[in-house]
Amino acid sequence: MKSWIRAGTAAAIVLATGAGMVWAQSSGSPSSSPFSGWFGRDGNDGSPVNLDFQVDGGDDALLPAIRQTSLLVSAQDEGRVTGQDMLAAARGDYARILGVLYDQGYYSGVIDITLDGVEAAGIAPLDAPKVVHRVVVSVQPGPRFRYSRAEIAPVAPGTELPRSYRRGEIARTGDMKNAATAGVAGWRNVGHAKAEVAETEIIADHATNLIDSRIRLAPGPELRFGQLTIRGHQRMDPRRLRKIAGFPEGERFDPEKLENVRKRLRRSGVFSAITLTEADRIGPGNTLDVDLLVAEQKLRRLGAGFEYSNTDGLSLTAYWINRNLFRGGERLRVDAGVSDIGGDSGRDYSLGLRIDRPATITADTTGYVLAKVESLQEEDYDLKSGTFGLGFTWIPSDELTADIALQYRALRVDDDSGRTDFRLFALPTSVIWDKRDEPTDAKRGYWLSGGVTPFVGLQDETGSGAQVLAEGRAYYSFGTDDRFTLAGRARLGTVVGPEIGETPRDYLFWSGGGGTVRGHSYESLGVEVIPDNSGGMVRTGGMSIVTLTAETRIQVRERIGLALFADAGRVWEDSGWSGASGWQAGAGAGIRYRTPVGPLRFDIATPVGGGDGDDGGVQVYIGLGQAF
Repeated sequence: MKSWIRAGTAAAIVLATGAGMVWAQSSGSPSSSPFSGWFGRDGNDGSPVNLDFQVDGGDDALLPAIRQTSLLVSAQDEGRVTGQDMLAAARGDYARILGVLYDQGYYSGVIDITLDGVEAAGIAPLDAPKVVHRVVVSVQPGPRFRYSRAEIAPVAPGTELPRSYRRGEIARTGDMKNAATAGVAGWRNVGHAKAEVAETEIIADHATNLIDSRIRLAPGPELRFGQLTIRGHQRMDPRRLRKIAGFPEGERFDPEKLENVRKRLRRSGVFSAITLTEADRIGPGNTLDVDLLVAEQKLRRLGAGFEYSNTDGLSLTAYWINRNLFRGGERLRVDAGVSDIGGDSGRDYSLGLRIDRPATITADTTGYVLAKVESLQEEDYDLKSGTFGLGFTWIPSDELTADIALQYRALRVDDDSGRTDFRLFALPTSVIWDKRDEPTDAKRGYWLSGGVTPFVGLQDETGSGAQVLAEGRAYYSFGTDDRFTLAGRARLGTVVGPEIGETPRDYLFWSGGGGTVRGHSYESLGVEVIPDNSGGMVRTGGMSIVTLTAETRIQVRERIGLALFADAGRVWEDSGWSGASGWQAGAGAGIRYRTPVGPLRFDIATPVGGGDGDDGGVQVYIGLGQAF
């Protein structure tokens, strides 16, 4: 492998590469030169050292880039300002500043760094002054160079090279690195796992301020995946570990398939660390073995949480997890909750158990069984339910998730019409397509969800039909550092088949509350169709719903943001968004505080229209993560 740079006239740079990565340094001690230019004195308050940066020429971004990379600035910020500290930082800054110049296209730069008027490069490390009062960093970048030639070959089909690596563009060393990296990645993507940079030739002509750049790649042979060796497992059954990994032995090498192995193991929740290492040497028959090293997480985990509302009272939740129940990556989770403690309605209880088994049927399919019992005492009805089911979750990529389950459900509802029992089989099916850039605080992209739950009643009181749901979310950001974000959500649902009185109550739709229309009380908007025992009507959820949400999010500081939002919802008595209906709308504002696990959300909302006139006043919502 050969890597070098030749100057057409006054050569002042040496360039070396390793595996396609380029670095640069000064070929000699910087020369002194008087400068006039832009002075930067930030960070001197309270420091015994006056640190000045002077840049004569170049664009406006050059001085901030130099200051950002400077060891002198770091030393001053950290209070390391002895003479020895300043000398060590100054000597290191020659190469760092030269690297900034090269990365901005300046190849004729001159750098002076003086400590109380003495050039730092001329001070021996053992002769460092005891005290330094003034440090001056003077940079003369010289002219900017452009590419006379920007060549890389051979290039694999479909390789996307940086658009800035082409003739006539500014010759930045970063572009050359990126082009070399993209070229190697392009060959790896088509099976050439050992592709590398064979040679780089970069000629700088100081008379014409041009760079002639040529990068030659060595693709190597096309390889197939060989054997997977596994290490580090303790409780995990190695046979099951291999099945969860889904290693594509015998298939053509593809780095994306290798990344899929890592993702499957991470999704299992069993491992705290996963390292995949490609073999250094090519195996028999142009195969490439891979070594897998894992570290298992603690077997069990216990957690709890709480939430408080001035209308709903205190809610307590707890969970217990076993990450490797039968040594095959099976995940057992038990959830329990008590809510509405001290609230306006009665106390609610829930208890659930779920076992997930990764790599059931295929490596990307997780099978599960679940059981859940629940007791709800709401303002208009009391509901007791039990659900038992088994299902499968298929995750073929980071964006796509599909789920299907078969459930047996039993519900008992007590309201003003009396007691109604529901018995049914249900087949809930859903698909999610997630193209958001960040799930907990999206700036760009979209999220789509669609689901249908066919159900069959097992007695006269329970009808047969299907609940249909669809939801879409979209995000768009603009401004400096995406300071402003516009977010929108639309959700619609309907139940087809049975009459409203024959429909399980938790398949019906309500509006009001944090998940639908903020500003209105939880489940404050429904319909009144079913007659009660006194000649009136029982209030239930409707057979159809549409909700719309618009939100503007503004990042005012690094961790603090604001939000303005408006919500609207409409509920219909009949299927297909027909029959009598009611609507409600709310609006409000909120504060967001960014945490490592997502933004902490505090919203205040009030009704602005519709509803039943009995929604109270201001509503407060607190949660982790954006509203959607």
